[in-house]
Amino acid sequence: MHPDPNNAVRKSLAVVLALALAWFVVPTQAAQAAPATPAARASASADLAPLAALKPVLNCGDIDAAKLSEAAGVAVTIASAQVVTTGTPAPYCEVRGTIAPADTIVLRLPTQGWTQRYVQTGCGGLCGSANINYTMAGTCPVITDGTVASATTDMGHQGLNDGSWAAGNPRAQIDFAYRGVHVTAVVAKALLKMFYGRAPAYSYFDGCSDGGREALMEAQRYPKDFNGIAAGAPANNMAVQNTFHHAWNVLTNLDSKGQYILLADKLPLIHAAVLKACDGLDGLSDGVLDDPRRCDFDPAALICRSGQTNCLTRAEAGVVRRLHDGATDQAGRRLEPAISHEWGSELEWTLFVPATQGVTVGSENFALSYLRYLADGNRADPDYQLSDLKFTVKSFWATVKSSSYMAAMDPDLTAFRKAGGKLLLWHGWNDQHISPQSTLAYYDAMRSSMGAGAVDSFSRLFLFPGVAHCGGGAGPNSFDVLTPVMAWTETGARPSRIVASLSENDQVVRTRPVFPYPAVARYDGTGSTDEAANFVSYTPKSQPGPSYHWVGESLYSSGYQTWCRVENGKLVCKR
Repeated sequence: MHPDPNNAVRKSLAVVLALALAWFVVPTQAAQAAPATPAARASASADLAPLAALKPVLNCGDIDAAKLSEAAGVAVTIASAQVVTTGTPAPYCEVRGTIAPADTIVLRLPTQGWTQRYVQTGCGGLCGSANINYTMAGTCPVITDGTVASATTDMGHQGLNDGSWAAGNPRAQIDFAYRGVHVTAVVAKALLKMFYGRAPAYSYFDGCSDGGREALMEAQRYPKDFNGIAAGAPANNMAVQNTFHHAWNVLTNLDSKGQYILLADKLPLIHAAVLKACDGLDGLSDGVLDDPRRCDFDPAALICRSGQTNCLTRAEAGVVRRLHDGATDQAGRRLEPAISHEWGSELEWTLFVPATQGVTVGSENFALSYLRYLADGNRADPDYQLSDLKFTVKSFWATVKSSSYMAAMDPDLTAFRKAGGKLLLWHGWNDQHISPQSTLAYYDAMRSSMGAGAVDSFSRLFLFPGVAHCGGGAGPNSFDVLTPVMAWTETGARPSRIVASLSENDQVVRTRPVFPYPAVARYDGTGSTDEAANFVSYTPKSQPGPSYHWVGESLYSSGYQTWCRVENGKLVCKR
């Protein structure tokens, strides 16, 4: 379920920041809540390894923190451990505790039959809370039947999701950057071995947005933590995403008096014009673009002519073009990958295009949270304003390099591949937060670094038409990405398609297959266009869209990320 940004931006800063967290967390799980046919579920189950279901060898209340700390090699305290017998799935032993210094963890351990699988879920935004919600876990059979053990973490801090937790707290910054997810995996596996007498046969990570960044961070820095990883809409380029990208969304829409040029009431007009120009390019007029890069829409076509009223001013059309194209300096050099917001996603732009003047949009909060407290780990600046960010190449490198420890940009996943890991990348084409071009650029860098054959042996990329940030949107937006990763990991069943569904009033009205990039779905000419069975895979002879040449393209390298430690209360990071 999505909040309404038009209402949220009118509220106080605290409420908007809470909304920002919800945007990153709730859709992440909802995107996996895929209605599926019984046949599809049976097929998914058949592709999994036949693992024996184990019962605990330890009572829930007898978990010993000292023994767990010794087994895991990190200090763990247990706040509570109790059996939960209500809700779905149940029963399970819920363990809540803390990994030193301040990583809150929550684990759920089935008490009636654990099938030796462990799933760790990521969190979104700047995290700060540890919550598991099985009700949004979709059609993954081992999730819905309660046979999987799971865990999550708040990544080392709690409280308001505005970045202020990072001020003077370098340990929390390291935990948020990469350590928190790793130590949670270490502790969870040690606890599983204690509780069931056996370590997990397979371990998985599933996350979207910052959870997608966490997923890639694991594959890059800790390649043996997980056997299979699903990384959705990854914020792996966080230092650019939460600075120049989101700041541009706001600043490029302000006039010389600081007033917004384009307001949200014009977004339906723009969206309708985009669909009129490009919806039929894939052979069907269905309200979504299967590959927005093929759309050559010019917002200047909407500029008002004599006597017109339902149109754009020249200034508004300029804003639309700049929002689509993305951040640049005055010389036109790109400060983020080209195409910041894809054509067809205009109805989602309420994240940064307000309904009225005088409100603070979500993009401003995202950018300020990062620029004030995370862009420089040793110097918080609570008074920083968006206007202080200079769109120059010099400013770009000064801003980006100071927080390289947050990045998950290393395209060389050789160690993960050699460990037998499987990676499913996915992104919605209508993502209003994180451009799918960022994921495409990373995937392209992987293939350039490792070789196409090597990447194809362990990784797949799925791009979902009409899907917004981690779920929602006009296209079929409910799907299960975890089961395909499990099947590929356990039995070698490579994911050849994922069926997504669209529901209205709790009824499925459309299903569509999504094929591994660069293939797209094409109607076979028979039957309903709302049924996935009537679509086949088609691979275009060439790929449209921009190249991935921009100022920061060298960030996709093994030399950009850094490892950090705390010295005399300061963050010290080295490659």
